[in-house]
Amino acid sequence: MLLILCVDLDDDLGRKTGFETPVVGRDAVEDAAVALATADPEDSDVNVCFEGVHLHDRIDDESVEVAVVTGTAKADVSANRKVGDEVDTVLASLSTGEDVRALVVTDGAQDESVLPVIRSRVPIDGVRRVVVRQAQDLESMYYTFKQVLDDPETRGTILIPLGILLLIYPVAIVADYVGLPGSTFGVISALLGLYVLFRGLGLEDAIDDTIERLRVGLFGGRVQLITWVVAAALSAVGVAAGMETVDDLLADPEALTATTAFVYGAVQWVAAAGIVAALGRITDEYLAGSFRWRYLNAPFYVLAIAVVLHGLSAFFLTRPEAGLSYLAITLTAGTLLGLASTLAFAVVEQHYSPDRDSEVVG
Repeated sequence: MLLILCVDLDDDLGRKTGFETPVVGRDAVEDAAVALATADPEDSDVNVCFEGVHLHDRIDDESVEVAVVTGTAKADVSANRKVGDEVDTVLASLSTGEDVRALVVTDGAQDESVLPVIRSRVPIDGVRRVVVRQAQDLESMYYTFKQVLDDPETRGTILIPLGILLLIYPVAIVADYVGLPGSTFGVISALLGLYVLFRGLGLEDAIDDTIERLRVGLFGGRVQLITWVVAAALSAVGVAAGMETVDDLLADPEALTATTAFVYGAVQWVAAAGIVAALGRITDEYLAGSFRWRYLNAPFYVLAIAVVLHGLSAFFLTRPEAGLSYLAITLTAGTLLGLASTLAFAVVEQHYSPDRDSEVVG
């Protein structure tokens, strides 16, 4: 049996028509193609679906079935995985005892990247790439470029860097005319480099997620948003205090000694930042109804680590107040503080946790 697989890796069919995929059967694929052509007549996947129907009708010397499988909008690894799952679904729906072979229909190299995934599930007899004839004519080049640049994703990828490049020269002339420093060119180049780097690493989604979390925290009354800002400020103060300690204590510091001095000057501020951030998280968990007693360990752990680091850094800097006995006291105090908080909150959680109460009632 020959299975004609029409591949839509970026799921134009599902996103633009609402069709549930995979689509199996000659009439179902034709209906899907008509729906996609109605929603977006310029989508090349329309031709893929119609080519699948055309091949199904033309082959009459063996049993044939046609199906459309789709990926996801991002057309990445998750899209390949979804195509594989849909191929499995199609193969499971075929009620035949014959060996199944596949003829894959695509509209370009991007969709063909999923061929190894399909080949791992069913033998592939061939690949048919559908090319619209008009796209091969020189007279259609203008139209092709126009359609590419009308796409929001392509427009952002191509036009923004090109626009920044074209602005560098006139901005440099204006900067020179008004007496701005020559570093203006470097600043613009740096901005262009950052943009390309963010696009290349795909960090725009992470930035969008961070902004969305900030928006939710701002309008959702989350204490953690405030405590993180305070923690960042305290950390900045800690860095400044550490650098000041290095300058005060060491005239010509070695790397190890400078690091120790930095820790000695910054540890109390950074510890305060950690405690404030932890308290904000604990408050939000309590307000959200997901509080656990063991969460209270966090500020005590931060304090214990700060005590140990302060004792070690003071000892290695040979501070007057920090002899061997001071080191022993801080190490012991930090260890006992961490163990005591762990045991205390474990016992409290065992006796007063909501989960335990529900189990007793049940």
